[in-house]
Amino acid sequence: MLDYIWIDDKTSILNQIKGQYKYASIITNPFIQMPQGWYNNKKISGHEFTYPTNEEIIEYGKPVLWSQILKQTELENLRSLALAMKTYISALNKFYARFDLMEKFKLGLQEDVYLPNEDKISQFLFPTIIEVFKSKGITKIQYSEPIYDTSGEILIDDITIQNFYEMAPSEIIVTDETNDTVFLSVYDSFITLMLSNDKNTKEIIISAGWEAIECNEDTMINWYLN
Repeated sequence: MLDYIWIDDKTSILNQIKGQYKYASIITNPFIQMPQGWYNNKKISGHEFTYPTNEEIIEYGKPVLWSQILKQTELENLRSLALAMKTYISALNKFYARFDLMEKFKLGLQEDVYLPNEDKISQFLFPTIIEVFKSKGITKIQYSEPIYDTSGEILIDDITIQNFYEMAPSEIIVTDETNDTVFLSVYDSFITLMLSNDKNTKEIIISAGWEAIECNEDTMINWYLN
């Protein structure tokens, strides 16, 4: 069983996984598009509402790529968008916070579009992650989470998005039986980190339709500050 891997901001991601994994990619968790009028309908019905529940996202939500949000907000690049979102959730100290980018982001974000999953692997990524494992002939996956220090395994055909989300309150690492490819959430971030020894990682990402940043020897977990 593979324990959760903590990646710090002292050295590059690849340097920290050296000896375990050869490749690393930062997958952006998609934004969440709820049906038109979702927020107003919630207000009219008298519900206290700030963010869709997991069940609501699964049933009604649609993914929106960061590249699409860049067009809406007119932010320059993924780095600027990440800085805007991290500032919005107060995850940056005053030396790095970019309130100018945050305001531009808030003004440009369309109604009923919500921030990506924070600390978690996105509901929208999960089905394709399972397909990646299945394409490798994997029959069960293993998981580990650091908050309550729990771990386990589950047959891949028994997994649903709902029970996957019940495995951990936030941070989690998910891997196959061989630990050859792993996916982990990152605290206070809107990304999923993929670590692998598969030389076809780039092709896997393209096939799955993920939006991702391929890590080089200099890529840090706080890539948006570089």
